[in-house]
Amino acid sequence: MDKDKIVGKFEEFSVVALDSPKTRSVYDKSRFGELKYKKFRYSLSEALYLIEKGLMDVVDGKNKAMKLETFVKKARKLEPRFWTRYSVYKDMRGRGYIVKTALKFGADFRVYDRGVKPGEDHAKWVMYAVHEGESFSWYEFSAKNRVAHSTRKNLLIAIVDDEGDVTYYNVNWERP
Repeated sequence: MDKDKIVGKFEEFSVVALDSPKTRSVYDKSRFGELKYKKFRYSLSEALYLIEKGLMDVVDGKNKAMKLETFVKKARKLEPRFWTRYSVYKDMRGRGYIVKTALKFGADFRVYDRGVKPGEDHAKWVMYAVHEGESFSWYEFSAKNRVAHSTRKNLLIAIVDDEGDVTYYNVNWERP
């Protein structure tokens, strides 16, 4: 384990790290994780992104270092759509957006415009990550759009192809 990295413990559906100067610094700079009860909780997508950027090491329940492949395998088992969701998360973070989970909105993510940090303003979009081979009905599409509209956010549909490339569609609610 590298002492200059965040050390997180893999827990079901998230990775948890103690509040420390390193976790606080990474949070203050880019809003990774969420602080509760003197611990930072990271979504699995956030954790993998931080691992790939060399900012985090993850240990299992026995405090044994986890290999990247093991982390991904466990994440995919817990979240069958993990790789699609992570592809979108990584792409948006790479474009300079802050991306957080959006379970309470029934969406995959909420996305903050560049320069906006959670807690300072609201997210601009609710985003759904979809693999190009998936489909959903017009009723499901309408429900997603209604959630975005009722929360005063734009609907962003992210389509991931087999190569991992992402195409975004911004959907606006219009009244004729």
